[in-house]
Amino acid sequence: MDITKINWDAMEWTPVRQGVERKAVSGDGATLALHRLMPGHEPVPHSHPNEQIAYIVSGTIRFFVGEDEHLVGPGGVIVIPPNVRHWGEVVGDEPVINLDVFTPRRPEYA
Repeated sequence: MDITKINWDAMEWTPVRQGVERKAVSGDGATLALHRLMPGHEPVPHSHPNEQIAYIVSGTIRFFVGEDEHLVGPGGVIVIPPNVRHWGEVVGDEPVINLDVFTPRRPEYA
């Protein structure tokens, strides 16, 4: 049995694009990603074949999922179905930290 132990604090942030960084780890069936979005980052509408469950750790984000808009703050969770166009915009001056679970795993995050 392979056991992976991760210390988020010891991991470096990986730049995704201007104002967006992440830390990620994958198992056989899922990916767990910690994202940091800075105020003023440029949102990028996208979709992917993965279900995404986003838990907001801190900050406030406005998620656009399909035709719907959701304001989500600390402790909030949003479930984004596979293949649905979505994006998020930071609300206010505080960075957003969100913890995402993707299934199936996202090999490009490794």
